[in-house]
Amino acid sequence: MHQLKNKIIITCAVTGSIHTPTMSKALPVTPAEIAEQSIAAARAGASILHLHARDPENGRPTPDPKVFMQFLPQIKEGCDAVVNLTSGGGARMSLEERLAAPLLASPEMASLNMGTMNFALYPLGARYTKWKYEWEQDYICNSQDNIFRNTFGDIEKIYRQLGEGHGTKFEHECYDVSHLYNLAHFLDRGLFKPPVFLQFVFGVLGGIGADMDNLVFMKRTADRLFGSDCLWSVLAAGRHQMPFCTQAAMMGGNVRVGLEDSLTIGRGQLASSNAEQVKKIRRIVEELSLEVATPQETRQMLGLKGPANVRF
Repeated sequence: MHQLKNKIIITCAVTGSIHTPTMSKALPVTPAEIAEQSIAAARAGASILHLHARDPENGRPTPDPKVFMQFLPQIKEGCDAVVNLTSGGGARMSLEERLAAPLLASPEMASLNMGTMNFALYPLGARYTKWKYEWEQDYICNSQDNIFRNTFGDIEKIYRQLGEGHGTKFEHECYDVSHLYNLAHFLDRGLFKPPVFLQFVFGVLGGIGADMDNLVFMKRTADRLFGSDCLWSVLAAGRHQMPFCTQAAMMGGNVRVGLEDSLTIGRGQLASSNAEQVKKIRRIVEELSLEVATPQETRQMLGLKGPANVRF
């Protein structure tokens, strides 16, 4: 139940709640598109699929469990990847809304932001003068007051309901060093069970910056706090995605790519799909003489309950 030697877990975050349809034609919106791109990403080498849902009519992020259930069975049927549902949803969603789909679906994994933070998207708005859908401009350009809420009480509630209630393990999304200490606090209290899976997040406005020194510091802090009781992974927003994932792989960590985190495949070039990003990071990982973990190996490393115990 620990990192297998030379095995790298690739997570693919398929659609997220940050980018909007105006920004890329490749961003999956409908349940059919999300299912298709998820299965393709899994076939390309992703062993974990991190999933949000969108209103199929206009692409707006939605917490509606009915929408999730339009693509989750298809993904399970089409590949063996671990399904990791968001418990974050979006900054403007309530905790009850964010938990509705995971509590219904009982996934093997769910994301868990490890603290309350500012979460601003408005710098993206300067790049666009026309928007495909009416909701997009307000959602992006008026996000300067967004606060993503996950208090200690919220985190404990998510753990009690999903972790204890459903046997779901967590992708602990740590947007700053303080989030590592928040997790250590919960482990000291006996909440969450090792091995914990840390996702270091860099480059989101409101969180820690995308500087390599910060990656080294986050890793050093995690080693001190958790020792061998954790596995860690890295995601970085936008153009920082591939450099940070490459560095993480060289340091013995795991990686996360996907159109939630970055819309590009290279400098000034939009990615054509999630699978294209997965193929690129897989090539990099294998050229470093490392191997990509299979879904079965990922379940072994993380101590997951297995696909037979989900509700979709």
